[in-house]
Amino acid sequence: MQVQQVELWKWWVAFQQTPLIGPSRIQKLIAAYNGDLEAAWNAPAGRLSSITGERIAEQIVKTREQLDLNGIVARIENLGQSVIAFDDPRYPQLLRETTAPPLVLYVEGSIEPEDDLSIAVVGSRESTPYGRDVARLISGDLATGGVTVVSGLARGMDGVAHEAALAAGGRTIAVLAGGVDWIYPSEHKGLARRIRDHGALISEYPPKTRPVPRNFPARNRIMAGLSSGVVIVEARIKSGTLITANYAAHYNREVFAVPGSVLSPASSGCHHLLKEGACLATSAADILIELQLESRAPGPDVAEDTTPVTPEERAILTSLTIEPQHIDDLAVLLERPIHEVATALMLLELQGRVRNAGAQHYARIR
Repeated sequence: MQVQQVELWKWWVAFQQTPLIGPSRIQKLIAAYNGDLEAAWNAPAGRLSSITGERIAEQIVKTREQLDLNGIVARIENLGQSVIAFDDPRYPQLLRETTAPPLVLYVEGSIEPEDDLSIAVVGSRESTPYGRDVARLISGDLATGGVTVVSGLARGMDGVAHEAALAAGGRTIAVLAGGVDWIYPSEHKGLARRIRDHGALISEYPPKTRPVPRNFPARNRIMAGLSSGVVIVEARIKSGTLITANYAAHYNREVFAVPGSVLSPASSGCHHLLKEGACLATSAADILIELQLESRAPGPDVAEDTTPVTPEERAILTSLTIEPQHIDDLAVLLERPIHEVATALMLLELQGRVRNAGAQHYARIR
């Protein structure tokens, strides 16, 4: 990383670490110092007060006395991270237009022009098999249509969304609640590496920042800000996921909600959003059509699976849905012995027609 490149963003990083400084105030400083943020950072308190007011000037002076700016820059360089400041042409335009955009984004991977078309897919950490199936289907089809899938790398729905986008050969962006060198949860370190290779890990927090609870709502505003729309797959009424939906509505972005069983608490938040006017989403096509991106919607499957099936297998396929069913219930429904149903299910799973959801529950694959 060249010195000249560092100088382009070093002072943006300094001001980002200063409380109460946002894009509008930093633009005042840029104008007052003819674009020289280094001069603004080192300016006397009295001069700063005349530009920003006494309270903000005090914050700048206090921060520059306490901040180890060179240490932060060294960590960024050692990790090979990119820094995209608010005035950088690479800064995502949709995020720039929001009411509280980060002054700086720390990035591992790359943000590409095609990421201008992004949709966030989020949901509960305590996801159900139904929710994971829907998130996998929607995220995969969005990625196939050239849409970048945005999520938060959390357990549950976020991880499924990222995995599905990668499996479809698409791009995905993970927005983190700590530094991009601090992967949370730790079991997603392998997933994070693959996202870095086919998208980006991004954060507004410098290296070595822990993902403390207060950072997660702030992280959610970035996910919403990056995206043309936000898809809520599963969420309870009192869920952090709904914070992302609220930010999206505030930014005038489309909010989509996936319906679920009226008996499932996991879908209660989605049903609330639908009552409030969110767009109903049962597929990627629903989302893309609403956003006037019909040309990217997946077409009907034209290739028919010609693998032969027995009458018993055909009866199972007819009875199964994408909602997992227990093998005992299936045997009762078909009036067949358990061992015959189990054998047929194993063969159908090998053919890729049936998914084992665990605990002897099976679901049909589209």
